[in-house]
Amino acid sequence: MKIFLTANWENLIMINYEVNQSLLQPYLPKGVELDFFEGKTLVSLVGFMFKNTKIFGLPIPIFGTFEEINLRFYVKRIVNGVERRGVVFINETVPNKLVAWVANKLYKEHYTAATTQHNWKKNEQEQEISYGLKVNNKWNNFTLIAHNQKDEMRHGSPEKFIFEHYFGYTKVNQHKTLEYKINHPSWEINKIISFEVNFDFENFYGEAFGFLSQAKPHSVMLTAGSAVSVDWKRIAI
Repeated sequence: MKIFLTANWENLIMINYEVNQSLLQPYLPKGVELDFFEGKTLVSLVGFMFKNTKIFGLPIPIFGTFEEINLRFYVKRIVNGVERRGVVFINETVPNKLVAWVANKLYKEHYTAATTQHNWKKNEQEQEISYGLKVNNKWNNFTLIAHNQKDEMRHGSPEKFIFEHYFGYTKVNQHKTLEYKINHPSWEINKIISFEVNFDFENFYGEAFGFLSQAKPHSVMLTAGSAVSVDWKRIAI
C-alpha cells in the first residue's frame, strides 16, 4: 500500500460534545452511518501538532510543522461483515494556505487556513496544553492541565471510542464518498486535572453549532500521540 502522508501527531486534545444526530445529517457521507457511544452522538473539537510532515516520503520544507484544529464526528461502515470505524471532518484548519490547498486538491478534504497558535508547559508532575484559532481578529482557545503519567485506554471507555477510529470518510458530493486508512498504534492517555474552553463555534463552524460555546463537554481527553501514516489509496463508495 502506497503511503501518501507521514507525520508525528503530538499532544492531541479532544473536547467532546453530545449533539442531536440531526445536526450531522447534512455532513454525513453516502455509504456510512453514525457511530454512537452509549447511544450518544458526539462531535469533537480537536487540537494537535503536525510535525516532520512528509508527502510520499519527501519532507515539506518550512511548512512541515504546524497546528491543526478540526471539528469532527464518528461514523462506521460494514464491509464483508467487518465494521470499519471512521471519522468525518466538518472542518480542518491549518495556518498555511498552501497546506490547505494541497489537502483539498489531493484529498478532497474540507481545509481552511487561519492564524493558529499553541502553548505547551510541563513540570515534573503535570503539563498544560493549549491551542488557539484566530477568527475575525479574535482568539478562540482551549486549554487543559493533565498529569504527566500515561495510562492505557480501558475497553469500552470514551477514550477508546474517540481515539480508535482508523478510517476517514470524505463527502465529495451527495453521490460519492472517499474512504482512506489512517495508521497509528493504540495511544495512551493522560488524566485530566482541569480544562477551559473559550471558543466561538458559531463564528467559525456556523449557526447550527453555536450552542456548543455554552455547552458542557461530554468528556475531555489528552494523548501524547505518535507517528502516523495515511494511505494514498482512496476507495470510492
